[in-house]
Amino acid sequence: MSRSLQFFTPSRAPYFTLHKLPSTSYTRFPVINFPSKKHYITITKSLSSDLDAASSQVLDSGNGQTGVSGVLSADNVVAVQSHAPSESGAAAGIEVDAVTEAELKENGFRSTRRTKLICTIGPATCGFEQLEALAVGGMNVARINMCHGTREWHQMVIERVRRLNEEKGFAVAIMMDTEGSEIHMGDLGGAASVKAEDGEIWTFSVRAFGTPRPERTINVNYDGFAEDVKVGDELLVDGGMVRFEVIEKIGPDVKCRCTDPGLLLPRANLTFWRDGSLVRERNAMLPTISSKVVLVILKLLWFSSEACLYCLPPCICNIHLITFFFCCAAYMSLSTNKDSIPSCMIICFFPLQDWLDIDFGIAEGVDFIAISFVKSAEVIKHLKSYIAARSRGRCYLCTFKGYKLEFETETNDIAVIAKIESIDSLKNLEEIIQASDGAMVARGDLGAQIPLEQVPSAQQKIVQLCRQLNKPVIVASQLLESMIEYPTPTRAEVADVSEAVRQRADALMLSGESAMGQYPDKALAVLRSVSVRIEKWWREEKRHEAMVLPDVGTSFADSISEEICNSAAKMANNLEVDALFVYTKTGHMASLLSRCRPDCPIFAFTTTTSVRRRLNLQWGLIPFRLGFSDDMESNLNKTFSLLKARGMIKSGDLVIAVSDMLQSIQVMNVP
Repeated sequence: MSRSLQFFTPSRAPYFTLHKLPSTSYTRFPVINFPSKKHYITITKSLSSDLDAASSQVLDSGNGQTGVSGVLSADNVVAVQSHAPSESGAAAGIEVDAVTEAELKENGFRSTRRTKLICTIGPATCGFEQLEALAVGGMNVARINMCHGTREWHQMVIERVRRLNEEKGFAVAIMMDTEGSEIHMGDLGGAASVKAEDGEIWTFSVRAFGTPRPERTINVNYDGFAEDVKVGDELLVDGGMVRFEVIEKIGPDVKCRCTDPGLLLPRANLTFWRDGSLVRERNAMLPTISSKVVLVILKLLWFSSEACLYCLPPCICNIHLITFFFCCAAYMSLSTNKDSIPSCMIICFFPLQDWLDIDFGIAEGVDFIAISFVKSAEVIKHLKSYIAARSRGRCYLCTFKGYKLEFETETNDIAVIAKIESIDSLKNLEEIIQASDGAMVARGDLGAQIPLEQVPSAQQKIVQLCRQLNKPVIVASQLLESMIEYPTPTRAEVADVSEAVRQRADALMLSGESAMGQYPDKALAVLRSVSVRIEKWWREEKRHEAMVLPDVGTSFADSISEEICNSAAKMANNLEVDALFVYTKTGHMASLLSRCRPDCPIFAFTTTTSVRRRLNLQWGLIPFRLGFSDDMESNLNKTFSLLKARGMIKSGDLVIAVSDMLQSIQVMNVP
């Protein structure tokens, strides 16, 4: 028998409202193909045009092949209608992570791990067998770091993770981490690592060296490095894991003495301090300038009236350069009067390298993009607008003489994670987290910019703020640093991991431990065992936090959903239910339940694979893929039948069910 409490409110408005201009004909032109995605330009004649609808013009090359070939002809063209692919949610059965299913069968509801685990993939773990071992060991998200490796290598890793999910029944999500505006070392001549000993003299240089490179010489990616540092400055490698003192400057070379020995890793970040304070980079030759707005004005001589082209990515990126000039060629073929000169503005908040990486991530359909060195909310908003436009299938460019020009792509929604790793990030913390889809506490780089003793309090503040704002938060950097070389962690590292779990962070992340360490499987096992043990202790002690969760709903319907989830989580704790069931198409209700951190696991049922993977980052959620309807009774009967058949629940189990389709709370025993 079930009991339910229902709330009736007007239907939720769509997140995006698109106002489409009416059109009479259109076509699409392939611009460039990434490995797995296609991009098109659409030129549509609006009904508001002064041209006759019967003589609508669309573009095509003269030989019947779509594309750009000199000045394009508009004769004898047939319009081609596009159909964006959609992800079907009408699965006949139910999909769940293989490891979670085994845990539920063997140990029951209370044994499931709530804290999610992220592994950075590198040379030590890029093979299919190694990836499978990590997935079996509890990896929820695979992270690829664009600071290391080529795009071909990263594409190979993505393909292997996807094959792992398809063939082995996992739901491992993929997170892509951008390089950001940091100064870093080169690749150490191909060496996996190099030991710097106390008192050794090393040369940091912006020069390009041949092979073999001089001994104890390191390349730096910042052309103004030798100009900005001064004799006596302290150079920190990877947040202070190795320290040097600048003793001499010779042209582009900087001679440094090692004062704190340690292991130098390829492409480790560099910061320099002067008189106890961080030297803020000021040279315009920095490899990336993500905090500034780059404005490019282009003048073209082939248009008939003033026009502005707003293109979210910079036109200097490969696909966008082609797109931009294709647009110009298209307008030239449609225009009859070519006397005036338009101004075309391209506004970007990201450096070229990051844009290339972002385009790569979108084309490959990654689940998360982590943005490095975020300094303001504008950076996040800019990127999310671009991703949203691409996810909707079209990115509006401009209208000219009655014609719409759109950039079209086939892709999925991608969540944006803000990495908090600079002083500027801390200054604008709340607005950055509010604008993002989640945050990462990048303690390595953060510890290089603020005093070390302030890092723990900054971590706790970020974790608490993310939970209050209903954003998943990841604690990263040097969790088990010693396990890069040794098979067991230090006791201090275990205490550090325990504290992150006790703070109720959504996820913990391994970096070098899994990317290049000698014991990646053991490092993951330590995270998993410590997480399970601390979570169990927390529940046994009944340590329900007194944290006040402020309202985050922006509409009346959102506020109702929020109250339902808060009440359901409180009921689950008081009634000691076995599981919370949530049926969600967007993941929003599941996220609200996760925010409450209930004692029991949360079974999140969704219709799409992409939403299921993204939910795998959030605390306490066990994401399932299941086709369901608006009939809750039918959904519950179907779910009970499928889960009982697989041995994941049994008759008599007490569950609470909520849904973002019908705002209600239902309490029942499994029949």
